[in-house]
Formats: sequence, C-alpha cells, structure tokens
Amino acid sequence: MSVKERTYIMVKPEGVQRGLVGEIIKRFETRGFKLIALKLVHATKEHFEKHYADLSTKPFYPGLVKYMASGPVVAMVWEGLDSVKTGRTMLGATNPLASAPGTIRGDYALSLGRNVCHGSDSVESAEKEIKLWFPEGVVQYESSQAAWIFE
Repeated sequence: MSVKERTYIMVKPEGVQRGLVGEIIKRFETRGFKLIALKLVHATKEHFEKHYADLSTKPFYPGLVKYMASGPVVAMVWEGLDSVKTGRTMLGATNPLASAPGTIRGDYALSLGRNVCHGSDSVESAEKEIKLWFPEGVVQYESSQAAWIFE
C-alpha cells in the first residue's frame, strides 16, 4: 500500500445533473485523499469507447457509451493510501441496490445503468484511465495535513 497510490473517479452524467459533484468530492476529501486533478468534460463517444474498451463485448456496451457521452462528467484523480480499493469501497457495489447505506451508490443511486460514479478497479486501470483523461498530467503538491493523516 502506498500513500502515493492514485485512483480515477468519474461522476457520471446523472451525478452531474443531480448536483452531486460537491458531495462526492467532500466524501473523498473528508476521508483524507488528496485531489490532484479535476475537470468537467463533455467527452465524445469515441473517448468513452477507449475508456470502456474492456467491456466492448458486453451486450450493454453500446448503451453505456451512448449514455456516458450524453452529458458532461467530472473527471478526478485522487491520491492516497490504498486509494483504488478504498475508493471502490466508498462508491459501493456496482449495482446500487446491493450497495450499503453510507456508500455513494447506496445513498444516491437506484439503478445499475445510472450508478452515479465510476471508480478504477485496479492500480493498472487507474493509471491507464488517468493517462486517457489527463494527458496533460496532474498537479503534484505536498498536503500540509499529510503528517496528521498518515503514520
């Protein structure tokens, strides 16, 4: 586990439309993660085809790509201890109906196809997604809170 581990979190179109961006950012900040990249982007269908390439053989893939390109998303990179696994836990189960209360999906989502957020499922996926969404790179800085948060 590394304090410098990075994860990619994306607020999906319905999360943006419903005004949940601030709440989601708040949860990651409160947990102790450091925000190192953030942008609002209305990505193309082609961009989402690259992002979801690993799902291209699934029957829901065309609808997913169409939906994701239907409105703006908020792309973020968070850095911190075990950020990929912890980020996924904070999001909750992919199917919101199986997500525990207190998780982002458990609190805000009702359907599998509209589950508010995407989170990287591995360190390798995170690095790939970060390069796709932030080709310009991320901002590195020292958090003045780090000494209080980490041993």
